[in-house]
Amino acid sequence: MNKKALSERDICTKFITPALEQAGWDIATQIREEFSLTKGRIIVRGKLHTRAKHKRADYVLFYKPNLPIAIIEAKDNKHSLGDGMQQALGYAELLQVPFVFSSNGNGFLFHNKIAKDGVIERELSLDQFPSAGTLWQWWAEHQGLNTQQQELVAQDYYSDGSNKTPRYYQLLAINKTIEAIVKGQQRILLVMATGTGKTYTAFQIIWRLWKSRTCKRILFLADRNILVDQTMTNDFKPFGSAMTKIQKRQANKSYEIYLSLYQAVTGTEEASNIYKQFSPDFFDLIVIDECHRGSAAADSAWREILQYFSSATQIGLTATPKETKDVSNIDYFGQPTYTYSLRQGIEDGFLAPYKVVRIDLDKDLTGWRPDKGMLDKYGNEIEDRIYNQRDFDRNLVLEKRTDIVANKVSEFLKATNRFDKTIVFCDNIDHAERMRQALVNENADLVAQNSKYVMRITGDNEEGKLELDNFIFPESKYPVIATTSKLMTTGVDAQTCKLIVLDQRIQSMTEFKQIIGRGTRINEDFNKFYFTILDFKKATELFADPDFDGDPVQIYEPQINESPVPPDEQDAALPDGEENSDDITYPELTDATRVDISELGDEESGVRRYVVSNVIVKVVAERVQYFDANGKLITESLKDYTRKTLAKDFSSLDEFLRKWSSAEKKQAIIDELAEQGIFFEALADEVGKQSGKTFDPFDLLCHVAWDQPPLTRKERADQVKKRNYFAKYSEQAQQVLQALLDKYTDEGVAAIEETQVLTIAPFSQLGTPIELIRAFGGKDQYHQAVHELEQALYELKQE
Repeated sequence: MNKKALSERDICTKFITPALEQAGWDIATQIREEFSLTKGRIIVRGKLHTRAKHKRADYVLFYKPNLPIAIIEAKDNKHSLGDGMQQALGYAELLQVPFVFSSNGNGFLFHNKIAKDGVIERELSLDQFPSAGTLWQWWAEHQGLNTQQQELVAQDYYSDGSNKTPRYYQLLAINKTIEAIVKGQQRILLVMATGTGKTYTAFQIIWRLWKSRTCKRILFLADRNILVDQTMTNDFKPFGSAMTKIQKRQANKSYEIYLSLYQAVTGTEEASNIYKQFSPDFFDLIVIDECHRGSAAADSAWREILQYFSSATQIGLTATPKETKDVSNIDYFGQPTYTYSLRQGIEDGFLAPYKVVRIDLDKDLTGWRPDKGMLDKYGNEIEDRIYNQRDFDRNLVLEKRTDIVANKVSEFLKATNRFDKTIVFCDNIDHAERMRQALVNENADLVAQNSKYVMRITGDNEEGKLELDNFIFPESKYPVIATTSKLMTTGVDAQTCKLIVLDQRIQSMTEFKQIIGRGTRINEDFNKFYFTILDFKKATELFADPDFDGDPVQIYEPQINESPVPPDEQDAALPDGEENSDDITYPELTDATRVDISELGDEESGVRRYVVSNVIVKVVAERVQYFDANGKLITESLKDYTRKTLAKDFSSLDEFLRKWSSAEKKQAIIDELAEQGIFFEALADEVGKQSGKTFDPFDLLCHVAWDQPPLTRKERADQVKKRNYFAKYSEQAQQVLQALLDKYTDEGVAAIEETQVLTIAPFSQLGTPIELIRAFGGKDQYHQAVHELEQALYELKQE
């Protein structure tokens, strides 16, 4: 057997897998080949999308199902033994396994991260591969686990029989939590971005602790009724009759798994605190969902429950740990046991990336000052001062500002899809209602068909709240647009939401992350791969904050008797001498001009707003903001960014032309550059605006990066036709090439590079694919002819 002639797959089948089986590894339960780790970042090109390459390990070895312990990267025998090691180490870092192997079929290079003798890498023959038991014992000894602790760490996951494997980061979150509990840690914080499966992760943790009888009675706390009900119906369903929901202030102690709205077990009066019907040591484990909301504050009702059951192991789940001077998750739970960030989720392709459209309004930027003695819509004299963005929709309403926001939102939907689910975040309930009315008027045709096209979904509106499930449910067409204030910022699993509108002044990083999280879920069945943020109040400037997606950092440890206002709950301090608009005192309302305060929202039941109807508001700037391949906001011009990105790979135009000319498929270069962050459709729009023409990606790059005059695809095709290029071919072959040129003109180079193009019109009218290929002398000659055609198309640039 000539081992050098074997493919990588052959090396795996004939040498690596047999070596594993000889070492005692179970091929059915312990060996997973071509194991997918990530899905590949979604690359957005205008209205289109594609995925970058996903990460896939040749082998992941498991001690028990869902307990990964080693990675093997295979190469064919033309490579050296260790050629796959660096790639394997990258996968091992992602999966956080201690043992890493590389092989070309001759043996193994073994990288042992926890080697006791200090020799991290050594070569092994094929028959020296260590057994599963050996690797496990090395790892358990390194972790300091006794036999009983090892049994708990190795406790089986729940399986529905479908062989569904949790995603790699879920495995890490689950296993690290179990390990921490085994080692005696009682306060655990898991930080996982919205849409990454926190509840499923919590279920698997609880299942393993429950099945092993380490924790016999468990309490799961949430702050939204819909979250509790969804959890019972979906992820927690396997607990069956062992599970109950605490409601009607009744404590039935005959169950093992309890789910509760925290409001259902607490109250303002001592007698109404239902949790005290349980003894302090009744629960062995308490899991707190969205723990940034209540339990972060030392004086909250959540914290009261946790302190009462202080002997229980307590796990906090959140996408956004809250850290301020007065409120701290870390102060209570400790540093996160595991963190999976929004940025990482997008990079891995498990979360939807986003585009940002920033729209600046003139009055927001310059402010507005009333004329002396000016009256508002209801006859109130408006206080003479400058009103700016922090005032609008709180202290002063410019009705035409609401109208223009509604107009731009509707304009965006009309240009994309008017039935894309949309959430409009407003400053308060009054603002949400006015926005609903403005959107109804902008979309009168669709509202006439169904009045639920636009709905206000706020805490004070029963009709709106009843439609929340329909908004979330992917199969429900209506409502399409939801205006809200606070109700939908968290705990709303809107998988198909494609547009998030920010007309709310957001100063809290926690709230900002929660709002962005409403759009990050991917739903391939409903073509939801990315979403757009339409920002009217500069909220997306928070993307530049270093805390946007970094690890949570404790800012301040709460001190006794110190209670300053949390910095992320307040607007930034105003310049000296400028009055804080939130503290303005307004004249009392008269009966003639009184506004129904109940419509303004509970939290603002004493705030007075001036309403001005006749002040014109205009858009002064509208731009799309782009994010590079690493998820970082591009602050330079698109052309400068493109030049800089291309310069990393090509030092000159000649170097680019050489690679372009030699490429077997030009589309492969386009795809590769798109993965690196080149925005071809955006460039086409920008360059096309100047000339009114549409250009090929090749011409866009040469023009933007090296100042070459661009040609349209039609101009390129016409140049080829003028040169009598087809004369050397048969009549049928000439017809094929002519049709290929036309196809290129209409659709671009990708359309002519696949042989399947011969199966569709107009080629199908010229003959069968086999007949058309024979006209060139065979398949190789056909591909050579297409390659030469491309050379002819693009060599004009080199003249």
